[in-house]
Amino acid sequence: MTLAIITTSATYFAGLYEVLDTVAREKRYLAFVQAPPVERALAFFRHVLASELCQWLAVEDETVVGWCDVLPRFGEACAHIGVLGMGLVPAARHRGIGAQLLAASIDAAWAKGFSRIELTVRADNLNAMALYRRFGFAVEGCHRQAYCVDGACFDVVSMALLR
Repeated sequence: MTLAIITTSATYFAGLYEVLDTVAREKRYLAFVQAPPVERALAFFRHVLASELCQWLAVEDETVVGWCDVLPRFGEACAHIGVLGMGLVPAARHRGIGAQLLAASIDAAWAKGFSRIELTVRADNLNAMALYRRFGFAVEGCHRQAYCVDGACFDVVSMALLR
């Protein structure tokens, strides 16, 4: 199998959408439980590409298996902050692919001029939190019962990495 970590490309929009939807439907890793409507998601992907934002894809044998992005936070006072998001299909987890995506995204974010990268992660996602810690992210706080899915509520941890 051939794995490539590449910047986002329109060629892979359909695959990226599939990964996003797959991860969302697990109802465990993202703040939504299914991908947005296709046209809205494609418009967002086109914006990321046109604006040259930091988004990386993991492509294995021409199939998208994950993504990681660091997108600008809203507001002029927050222009130095990037917000990290990522996801991997189940078959791509625990293989070092997330670390490769994260490394590429962090490097790109620093090159874009961000000096802070922040994220939120469910408190029970210990594997993701361990990965973020390995890259130097520090816990900044806990948002109690911030995610509620199917009647169950979960704490969310805020983490950040400073340049």
